[in-house]
Amino acid sequence: MSNHQNIIGAGRWLNLPEWNVAIFSFLLSFFWEIQQMPFYQVSNDYSCSDCTLAAVGDVGISLVSFWVVAAMAKSRQWVYQPSREQIIIYILVGVVITVIFEALATGPLDRWTYAESMPTIPFIGTGLVPLSMWLLMPPLTIWFVKRQLSSVS
Repeated sequence: MSNHQNIIGAGRWLNLPEWNVAIFSFLLSFFWEIQQMPFYQVSNDYSCSDCTLAAVGDVGISLVSFWVVAAMAKSRQWVYQPSREQIIIYILVGVVITVIFEALATGPLDRWTYAESMPTIPFIGTGLVPLSMWLLMPPLTIWFVKRQLSSVS
Protein backbone atom coordinates (compact mmCIF):
# COMPACT_ATOMS: atom_id res chain seq x y z
CA MET A 1 0.00 0.00 0.00
CA SER A 2 1.41 3.34 -0.99
CA ASN A 3 1.88 6.25 1.39
CA HIS A 4 -0.86 8.15 -0.48
CA GLN A 5 -3.34 5.29 0.12
CA ASN A 6 -2.37 5.21 3.81
CA ILE A 7 -3.11 8.92 4.12
CA ILE A 8 -6.46 8.58 2.37
CA GLY A 9 -7.41 5.55 4.51
CA ALA A 10 -6.37 7.26 7.71
CA GLY A 11 -8.48 10.31 6.83
CA ARG A 12 -11.72 8.32 6.52
CA TRP A 13 -12.38 8.69 10.22
CA LEU A 14 -12.83 12.41 9.54
CA ASN A 15 -16.05 11.51 7.71
CA LEU A 16 -17.52 9.53 10.60
CA PRO A 17 -20.68 11.20 11.91
CA GLU A 18 -19.56 10.62 15.51
CA TRP A 19 -16.26 12.40 14.95
CA ASN A 20 -18.07 15.42 13.53
CA VAL A 21 -20.62 15.41 16.38
CA ALA A 22 -17.72 15.32 18.84
CA ILE A 23 -15.79 18.16 17.18
CA PHE A 24 -18.72 20.53 16.71
CA SER A 25 -20.25 19.83 20.10
CA PHE A 26 -16.87 20.43 21.74
CA LEU A 27 -16.41 23.77 20.00
CA LEU A 28 -19.93 24.95 20.83
CA SER A 29 -19.79 23.58 24.39
CA PHE A 30 -16.42 25.10 25.20
CA PHE A 31 -17.67 28.54 24.20
CA TRP A 32 -20.86 28.03 26.23
CA GLU A 33 -18.97 26.74 29.30
CA ILE A 34 -16.82 29.88 29.38
CA GLN A 35 -19.82 32.19 28.94
CA GLN A 36 -21.85 30.56 31.71
CA MET A 37 -19.14 30.84 34.39
CA PRO A 38 -20.72 33.91 36.07
CA PHE A 39 -23.72 31.72 36.92
CA TYR A 40 -21.61 29.38 39.07
CA GLN A 41 -19.76 29.87 42.32
CA VAL A 42 -16.22 28.86 41.46
CA SER A 43 -13.02 28.99 43.41
CA ASN A 44 -10.10 31.22 42.48
CA ASP A 45 -8.13 28.23 41.22
CA TYR A 46 -10.78 27.46 38.59
CA SER A 47 -9.09 27.51 35.18
CA CYS A 48 -9.62 27.11 31.47
CA SER A 49 -8.80 23.42 31.84
CA ASP A 50 -11.94 23.07 33.99
CA CYS A 51 -14.02 24.51 31.12
CA THR A 52 -12.27 22.10 28.77
CA LEU A 53 -13.13 19.16 31.00
CA ALA A 54 -16.77 20.31 31.18
CA ALA A 55 -16.87 20.60 27.38
CA VAL A 56 -15.48 17.06 27.06
CA GLY A 57 -18.31 15.89 29.32
CA ASP A 58 -20.76 17.69 27.04
CA VAL A 59 -19.26 15.84 24.08
CA GLY A 60 -19.99 12.59 25.90
CA ILE A 61 -23.62 13.63 26.33
CA SER A 62 -23.82 14.60 22.66
CA LEU A 63 -22.43 11.26 21.56
CA VAL A 64 -24.82 9.30 23.77
CA SER A 65 -27.68 11.36 22.35
CA PHE A 66 -26.41 10.71 18.81
CA TRP A 67 -26.17 6.95 19.40
CA VAL A 68 -29.68 6.78 20.92
CA VAL A 69 -31.09 8.36 17.77
CA ALA A 70 -28.85 6.17 15.57
CA ALA A 71 -30.15 3.05 17.34
CA MET A 72 -33.74 4.17 16.84
CA ALA A 73 -33.09 5.08 13.19
CA LYS A 74 -31.01 1.93 12.69
CA SER A 75 -28.44 4.12 10.98
CA ARG A 76 -25.57 6.34 12.03
CA GLN A 77 -26.21 8.35 8.88
CA TRP A 78 -29.42 9.94 10.21
CA VAL A 79 -27.64 13.30 10.47
CA TYR A 80 -27.64 13.67 6.67
CA GLN A 81 -31.44 14.08 6.64
CA PRO A 82 -32.55 14.40 10.26
CA SER A 83 -36.27 14.38 10.86
CA ARG A 84 -37.92 16.71 13.35
CA GLU A 85 -38.52 13.70 15.64
CA GLN A 86 -34.86 12.68 15.51
CA ILE A 87 -33.73 16.18 16.45
CA ILE A 88 -36.26 16.29 19.29
CA ILE A 89 -35.04 12.93 20.63
CA TYR A 90 -31.42 14.09 20.31
CA ILE A 91 -32.31 17.19 22.36
CA LEU A 92 -34.41 15.31 24.94
CA VAL A 93 -31.72 12.72 25.66
CA GLY A 94 -29.24 15.56 26.31
CA VAL A 95 -31.77 17.37 28.52
CA VAL A 96 -32.49 14.27 30.61
CA ILE A 97 -28.79 13.50 31.09
CA THR A 98 -28.11 17.14 31.97
CA VAL A 99 -30.90 17.26 34.57
CA ILE A 100 -29.52 14.08 36.18
CA PHE A 101 -25.89 15.28 36.12
CA GLU A 102 -26.74 18.74 37.42
CA ALA A 103 -28.80 17.21 40.25
CA LEU A 104 -25.92 14.93 41.21
CA ALA A 105 -23.21 17.59 40.83
CA THR A 106 -25.04 20.23 42.87
CA GLY A 107 -26.34 17.66 45.34
CA PRO A 108 -24.69 14.48 46.63
CA LEU A 109 -21.46 14.80 44.63
CA ASP A 110 -21.02 18.48 45.61
CA ARG A 111 -18.99 19.22 42.47
CA TRP A 112 -20.27 22.77 41.93
CA THR A 113 -22.69 25.35 43.23
CA TYR A 114 -24.93 27.75 41.40
CA ALA A 115 -24.41 31.46 41.97
CA GLU A 116 -27.41 33.49 43.10
CA SER A 117 -27.68 34.82 39.54
CA MET A 118 -28.47 31.30 38.20
CA PRO A 119 -32.18 30.94 37.49
CA THR A 120 -33.38 27.45 38.40
CA ILE A 121 -36.35 25.37 37.41
CA PRO A 122 -38.80 25.01 40.32
CA PHE A 123 -39.09 21.59 41.96
CA ILE A 124 -36.09 20.04 40.20
CA GLY A 125 -33.59 22.82 40.90
CA THR A 126 -31.71 22.46 37.61
CA GLY A 127 -30.03 25.63 36.43
CA LEU A 128 -31.69 27.22 33.45
CA VAL A 129 -28.37 28.20 31.85
CA PRO A 130 -26.93 24.66 31.52
CA LEU A 131 -30.36 23.37 30.51
CA SER A 132 -30.65 26.07 27.84
CA MET A 133 -27.42 24.83 26.35
CA TRP A 134 -29.12 21.51 25.60
CA LEU A 135 -31.99 23.25 23.89
CA LEU A 136 -29.74 25.37 21.66
CA MET A 137 -26.56 23.36 21.09
CA PRO A 138 -27.98 20.11 19.61
CA PRO A 139 -29.75 21.72 16.64
CA LEU A 140 -26.63 23.78 15.92
CA THR A 141 -24.41 20.71 16.22
CA ILE A 142 -26.62 18.74 13.83
CA TRP A 143 -26.69 21.65 11.39
CA PHE A 144 -22.88 21.89 11.39
CA VAL A 145 -22.44 18.13 11.10
CA LYS A 146 -24.93 17.82 8.25
CA ARG A 147 -23.29 20.71 6.45
CA GLN A 148 -19.78 19.30 6.96
CA LEU A 149 -20.63 15.73 5.93
CA SER A 150 -22.68 16.88 2.93
CA SER A 151 -19.74 18.92 1.64
CA VAL A 152 -17.40 15.91 1.63
CA SER A 153 -19.88 13.47 0.04
